Amino acid sequence: MTSSSQRFGLHSIRFRLMIGAVAVILLANTGLAVFSLTQVSEVLLDEVQTRVRLDLNAAHQVYGQATDRIAHFLRALSMPGGSLSRALEQHDLSALAERLPLIAREAELDMVTAMDAEGRVVFRSANPGVRGDSLRELSVVRRALSEQRLVSGTIIIPRALLEREGPALAERAFFELLKTPQARPPAREFEADGMALAAAAPLRGPDGRITGLVLGANLLSRRFDIVDRIKEVVFQAQTFQGKDIGTATIFRHDLRISTNVRNRDGSRAIGTLLSAPVAERVLDRGEIFADRAFVVNDWYISAYEPIRDPDGEVIGILYVGLLEAPFARVRAAATGGFLATVAVTTLASLLLLFFLTRQVLKPIGRVLSMSRKVVDGDLGARVLGRYSGEMGLLVQAVNAMAEAIARREAELERMTRAQIGQSEKLASIGRLAAGIAHEINNPLTGVLTFAHLLREKTHLEGDRGDLDVIIRETTRVREIVRGLLDFARESPSRQEILDLNSVIRATLKLVRSQKEFSRVVIQEALADVLPSVRGDRNQLQQVLLNLSLNACEAMPQGGTLSVRSFNDGARVAFSVADTGCGIRPEHMEKIFEPFFTTKPIGKGTGLGLSVSYGIVQQHRGSIEVHSELERGTVFTVYLPAEASGEGAHSA
Repeated sequence: MTSSSQRFGLHSIRFRLMIGAVAVILLANTGLAVFSLTQVSEVLLDEVQTRVRLDLNAAHQVYGQATDRIAHFLRALSMPGGSLSRALEQHDLSALAERLPLIAREAELDMVTAMDAEGRVVFRSANPGVRGDSLRELSVVRRALSEQRLVSGTIIIPRALLEREGPALAERAFFELLKTPQARPPAREFEADGMALAAAAPLRGPDGRITGLVLGANLLSRRFDIVDRIKEVVFQAQTFQGKDIGTATIFRHDLRISTNVRNRDGSRAIGTLLSAPVAERVLDRGEIFADRAFVVNDWYISAYEPIRDPDGEVIGILYVGLLEAPFARVRAAATGGFLATVAVTTLASLLLLFFLTRQVLKPIGRVLSMSRKVVDGDLGARVLGRYSGEMGLLVQAVNAMAEAIARREAELERMTRAQIGQSEKLASIGRLAAGIAHEINNPLTGVLTFAHLLREKTHLEGDRGDLDVIIRETTRVREIVRGLLDFARESPSRQEILDLNSVIRATLKLVRSQKEFSRVVIQEALADVLPSVRGDRNQLQQVLLNLSLNACEAMPQGGTLSVRSFNDGARVAFSVADTGCGIRPEHMEKIFEPFFTTKPIGKGTGLGLSVSYGIVQQHRGSIEVHSELERGTVFTVYLPAEASGEGAHSA
């Protein structure tokens, strides 16, 4: 690779710094763009929603004016002693037949009905031939009779009553429910009851006594003058791409019965249903909804308020909405302009960054060259020259790092030599100990032989007990010496099928003979039946001996050393546990490192656990450690069990 490619390649410091700086700039500008656009969108949406809420107030006034118009007209008719009151008191049907249709035409009312003081129909303007039925089920009639005053509001008129008023009104109120996107599944297939603006006023005679009532109502179903009036007054009939920007709707429950929202074919969307989220808020909870909503076939910024009857029950909804598309267009234009500005400023920032980076990173080549020399082993390499600012600090830090590496390398080399010397010394001591043990073994054999011969002589019957003690203790000493010889003997690793329990017992015999264990209680808990393992007996004894010696050294005042073996599925394991001081948490990750020790100088080499770890790894096993300060440590060695065909050993 050429120096040029190293300098400007994908892995160069300059490239990485550039990428990092570019990422920061892009991330910052992206975050700014997202935040700003979100704020702009929220502000724009809040403004539109505020406008829609104000529009809903205006629509409510238009709706209320339609109700007040009926109430004002009936209030004029119900003056005490008026002609209508006299005709009703005298039961003058001809006068009523002449007066009520005229009133209906002048007031543009769908229904004008005269009733007696009990609420029974005396005369209907729309259907004079049907009378005598009671209208007390209508809330305005019931409340006008009970409160003896004019009552107005929005009411539900059952289909049976509409049919008595005339088939034309019943036909206007009938709707087949149309399938509507995002609406709740309807529980009915059609709607036959009507919703109307109505007022009922008591009629009084000259003496102030109530002689009857007059009811005036306009059926809202398929009556479009109110919603069109709202569109004209509130939205000035503005359009966007051929569609009305502002729309208004009157709902009977969740059914559109009067609207200027259009279907795709241009017809009014009567018979369609309210979207489910709006129905839940307005109909189920009686709250005002002001947010985005899907209306028939498009999205609107809309506001809905419940329509209540005189008894306070929610029976419908008044809606106004602004088509979202015009505002989305404004938002898209603002977004595009802002993003273009961000893109231009980002590009300018990147160009400026490129030129500044080239100037700042020119001295970095020397630092890289010096670093390569140190990596190649030239620990005396240094960055030459004097630099100011952060680059000067970097050069000083790099040179100081090289100095530190050189010092640590020298210290490590010195320590390694010392540890190797210590290891060689320990190996010599081991060989010397093996030689001494061999020399001791020869006289022990003679002592044991002559002790047996003396025991067989019958004339020394009285000393037989003492000879038994000599034979037993000499045999124990010989076994200890033999174990020491087996452990210290230098021989190549020899893998064989082993009974782990026998290896443990042989090692513990050697351990019990050591004076260091005089204050330690050794407990064995060996499994009764244990699968065989394949391994080198001497090496496994070395592992157990190292762990036992470490446990003993952790209990200078005495304690308990517990050794157990057990079967762990496809593995055979043994553990060595002590009740000593435990291992500090900061030392746990280093205990298997060569030459790591917490003992005083001359007390340990730091090789015991490292060698044990290596032996266990060679046997395809693993070693685990668990320790608690002032409570003790447990080392557990896992070895692969031999196949069942090799048999298992009983304790």
